[in-house]
Amino acid sequence: MKLTVVGGGSTYTPELIDGFARLRDTLPVEELVLVDPAADRLELVGGLARRIFARQGHPGTITTTADLDAGVAGADAVLLQLRVGGQAARQQDETWPLECGCVGQETTGAGGLAKALRTVPVVLDIAERVRRANPDAWIIDFTNPVGIVTRALLHAGHRAVGLCNVAIGLQRKFAALLDVAPHEVHLDHVGLNHLTWETGVRLGGPGGEDVLPGLLAEHGGAIAEDLRLPRPLLDRLGVVPSYYLRYYYAHDQVVSELREGPSRAAQVAAMERELLTMYGDPELAEKPALLAQRGGAYYSEAAVDLAAALLGGGGSPYQVVNTLNRGTLPFLPDDAVIEVQAAVDANGAVPLPAAPLDPLYAGLVANVTAYEELALDAALRGGRERVFRALLAHPLIGQYAYAETLTDQLIAHNREHLAWA
Repeated sequence: MKLTVVGGGSTYTPELIDGFARLRDTLPVEELVLVDPAADRLELVGGLARRIFARQGHPGTITTTADLDAGVAGADAVLLQLRVGGQAARQQDETWPLECGCVGQETTGAGGLAKALRTVPVVLDIAERVRRANPDAWIIDFTNPVGIVTRALLHAGHRAVGLCNVAIGLQRKFAALLDVAPHEVHLDHVGLNHLTWETGVRLGGPGGEDVLPGLLAEHGGAIAEDLRLPRPLLDRLGVVPSYYLRYYYAHDQVVSELREGPSRAAQVAAMERELLTMYGDPELAEKPALLAQRGGAYYSEAAVDLAAALLGGGGSPYQVVNTLNRGTLPFLPDDAVIEVQAAVDANGAVPLPAAPLDPLYAGLVANVTAYEELALDAALRGGRERVFRALLAHPLIGQYAYAETLTDQLIAHNREHLAWA
């Protein structure tokens, strides 16, 4: 089995390598290729990756290359974890929207649109090259904004599934609170990528007992603190929103906080410099503790589980993924991409039936789905007017004066990445 990681020079990669090493019985990788144009980073990450495999006794080989076509040749699955423009572009995404009093964030609002415009054309080019190399290869997308990128891949006919670590993180937290093994916790997880709610927490599988009411009653304070939302709000909702919902439910408060402190991009950039120094230590043969602060917790477990299921070698039968709606949420188009529990096997991901979604959440899901459709149109066809329409449609922007200003700022800050600008 050959797997390729595009964006293999990311500081995330040792988390993924550690998962491949620990879970080799679930996903027996024989050859792993890390692809990245940044040769200096790739050398450091690749060296640590090989040492992790050696320390844990994994028999697979790890190679590194800047040649995408060589890297994906013969791959059974390709994982995408790239960041077009690097942390410098992320810093801009998190900064200029604040000038209009709008959230500055790399996947939500105007910053998220900027990232989509930079990313979708690059990902589609990579996917076409993967298809030429092996039309049966699966593409697992961890590249943000996952919902829009996965929608682009699926609309272009690629064998693709989107992956996010939010659900597995909540599953692990709930399992710890309930004092049960993570695999015993099944989430009724519904919505869009970075716009989801846990409407049920079931023990033992999709038809298991829903323990969410008791979980909120006993541990609502701790859950609310993790989400940085007030406990009374969770009690009123009766569900657990993704922490990304804070950008919607506490927008002005978040903007105020973002204006006061250093950006997440600046924090991550500093962390990455320290991590890369650590990775260069020839004695280091495990992922450092600092990596847990980088983000992407449990990404490796989720990626292994998904790849194993898609490649027919095992994996959990039900997983939270990003895939086509196909009537699951009847108020959305069938070709919208939703993030829900799905049955996953070698044929792909099929969403499990979902209970009717409360209008309190369905309205926001429908709104953001419409924005994502316009965002993808702007990413594929370009043009100032398409960017404006997407920004005007976004529920965190909405006002025409803001949309006009943000359109000009987005184009100015991303011109080098926009072929049409």
